[in-house]
Amino acid sequence: MSLWAVFVAVLGTVGMVIAGLFAARATKQAAAATAEATQAAARVQTEPNQRAEDRAAFEAIKTELRADLTATREEVRSLRSLVRAFAWYVGELSSQMRGHGIEPPSPPERVDEYNRTGV
Repeated sequence: MSLWAVFVAVLGTVGMVIAGLFAARATKQAAAATAEATQAAARVQTEPNQRAEDRAAFEAIKTELRADLTATREEVRSLRSLVRAFAWYVGELSSQMRGHGIEPPSPPERVDEYNRTGV
C-alpha cells in the first residue's frame, strides 16, 4: 500500500467519525425539538379541558355561595321579625306594669339605641 492510500484511508475514517458525530448531534437536537413540539401540542389540547374544569368548579362554588347567601338573608329576615315581636311584647308588658302602678326596669343601652335608631 502506498503512503497516499494510507493517508486517504485515515482521512476517510476521520471524516466518517466527524460525520457520525454531526449526525448524532443533529439527531439529538431533532429528538429534543420533536419532544418539545409534542409537549406543546399536548398543552394546547388539554387547555380547553382545563378551562372547562375550572369553569365547572367556579360555577359550583358560585351556586353554593348563592345558596348560602339566600339562607343567610332568610335567617336575617326571621331574626328581624323575632326582634320586632319581642319589642312589641315587652312594650305591651311594660304598659300593663305601668297600668298597675309598677315602673318596669329601664331597658339595656342596646335596646335604647335600637328604639332610637331602628338599627
